[in-house]
Amino acid sequence: MDTSRRSADASTFQERRDAGRRRSGYWLVLALVGASYAFSAAQATTDPSPWALTVQLLTVAVVLWVTEVRPRVQHIAWAILALAAVATVVVAALGTGGRGLDILLSAASAIAFLIAPVAIIRHQVRRRGLDIEALLAAITAYVLVGMFFTLVYNLVALLTVAPIFGAEVVDSLSTQLFFSFTTLTTTGYGNIVPVSSGVQTIAVAEAITGQLFLITAVARIMRGARSPSVGADAPREESS
Repeated sequence: MDTSRRSADASTFQERRDAGRRRSGYWLVLALVGASYAFSAAQATTDPSPWALTVQLLTVAVVLWVTEVRPRVQHIAWAILALAAVATVVVAALGTGGRGLDILLSAASAIAFLIAPVAIIRHQVRRRGLDIEALLAAITAYVLVGMFFTLVYNLVALLTVAPIFGAEVVDSLSTQLFFSFTTLTTTGYGNIVPVSSGVQTIAVAEAITGQLFLITAVARIMRGARSPSVGADAPREESS
């Protein structure tokens, strides 16, 4: 009896420690996303910042750790991300670059910010219970989706010759960031409008994604809020 109780206590302690680690990890991810946002907001051109990409790669690495991806997958991903980060720093230090490199950096950033929210959502779907971790995960994933679409707009701008928002608007990463989050939240100020049908389609997809994300996030939180009560009723039913 004492052995089973000690085993249960050890299991509970481990779960609490893991939950605390994940909460701390999500705070770290949010801080890294904030740094990436600051880098992007300060960019007055469409050229992606190598330093921002380094922060973005680090963000993905932390997300993989927090979401408890299989160790083997984590190690492979970390090795790839580390090589990419080192290559980015070397390129920045040597001052080499070009349009091809800008396209490569933008594509790498977009992939990084696509992997991160998918990993978070996949991990949270398997969880139960409403806590600070679930809220932090939802906020983090939502912001990462906005960053992902920002980099999609950036990649399109680098691949095309004409400005994606027309000649009247300065086409920069900062502008793309502003447009992305006003579209994701369906705020739509109307001061920045995509001129090509391709970018308009991406904007529609982002607006729909933003609404669906909010719906599913609320559903996830409500399901978690009901989970403890369901679990709490089970022992009473057995005892009766």
